[in-house]
Amino acid sequence: MGFDRRFTLGLIFRISVLLLALMAVVWAFRTPSLVMVRVVAIGVSVLAAGALWRHVARTNFELARFLEAVRLGDFAAHFPESGGAGFGTLGTALNETIRRLREQRGQTDAELRYKDALIDDMPIALLTIDGGRVEPGNKAARALFTRHEGVRPEDFATYGATFARRLAEEDAAGEEMLILNLDGRAKRTLVRQATLNRLGRRTRAVVVQPVQETLDAVEMAAQTDIIRVLTHEILNSLTPVMSLAQTTATLLSDDAVDAARIADAREAAMTLARRTQGLGHFIDSYRVVAREPTVVQHAFAAAEFAEEHARLFRAEWPNVTLHVNTDALTIHGDRALLSQLLLNLLRNAAQAAGEHRPDPEVTLTIAAARPGMIEVADNGPGVPAKLRQEVFLPFFTTRAKGTGVGLNLARQIAVAHGGTLEVHDAPGGGALFRLLL
Repeated sequence: MGFDRRFTLGLIFRISVLLLALMAVVWAFRTPSLVMVRVVAIGVSVLAAGALWRHVARTNFELARFLEAVRLGDFAAHFPESGGAGFGTLGTALNETIRRLREQRGQTDAELRYKDALIDDMPIALLTIDGGRVEPGNKAARALFTRHEGVRPEDFATYGATFARRLAEEDAAGEEMLILNLDGRAKRTLVRQATLNRLGRRTRAVVVQPVQETLDAVEMAAQTDIIRVLTHEILNSLTPVMSLAQTTATLLSDDAVDAARIADAREAAMTLARRTQGLGHFIDSYRVVAREPTVVQHAFAAAEFAEEHARLFRAEWPNVTLHVNTDALTIHGDRALLSQLLLNLLRNAAQAAGEHRPDPEVTLTIAAARPGMIEVADNGPGVPAKLRQEVFLPFFTTRAKGTGVGLNLARQIAVAHGGTLEVHDAPGGGALFRLLL
């Protein structure tokens, strides 16, 4: 504001001097014998015009220098902070603006350097594809892809033909698991692709994350858990079997076997048969868990499906009240597998409610608001939050006579349909199992 006022006053003063000088020239030329006055008036007019020109030109020059410095990014430019008519104020303002721009550029450069370092040091390999050129975007990519030459997608075929084709596809997006030849061995690798706009050009970013070691560790942990469960259950069954077999042999080893010994041996043999039958049942249950279900999808009536399972439920659990809520018209899925899933959920709900409540109730809901949503709720004790992931593990059970197979098989069926099986708190207490297809 100070520059505006001083500049305006200086401009008015110079224009006034120029006008007065021009009036003096006109007066001198109209008055005879005033030659020297004419010369002086003309000289003053020229000086006033020059002063006015310099006043305006200096402002334009300083502003032009400032704009040129900004355009070229020359933030080292300096403007004089002295001079009358407010030019000192103008120079100070321009220098302050340059300083702030210099600081902002420094902050921007520091942020860009940080992000560049972050991308370059992240442990996941990044490839960029721009104009058909495939180039490593960080250290991990440069360390991972060392067995090829060139920047074309086909040059990466040495790591896998499918991988090279994905790099060549312009509209490729999403993620998938590929087998890549890395470090001299085939490794399962998670490949994610996304399309970006960079300065008006389409650029693709490809993230390559080898997960073979992680999957191997998970697989070994799973195998360890399975072996632990198997050995525990088998030993639990074999220990009494061996004891009963030895008891039976002892009872029948005496030459003088009386009726009492025969009865004891018969009882031991029957117990032995029951234990071996239980061991066989456990092994059959494990075979069911280990077999992946095959889904054959089709559409079928939801109301008929619900009523069929309601009849089966009431026949098996006549003392448990069942409420059925169905507003969906059809269900899309494998009816046989979904029937197996629903029977497991209904059976678990009936057992949970029947063992803990004098008035056990189970509610079956097939909702139309979200297609493919089936809920089974009970008024039992519910599932504690810390056990809501473990209840789906094979052979995990909280009941003395449970096998720990039903919920694991139900989740396998849900996953095979591309859906999820979740456990929540029921509105009135108890557990609510929700299937989303």
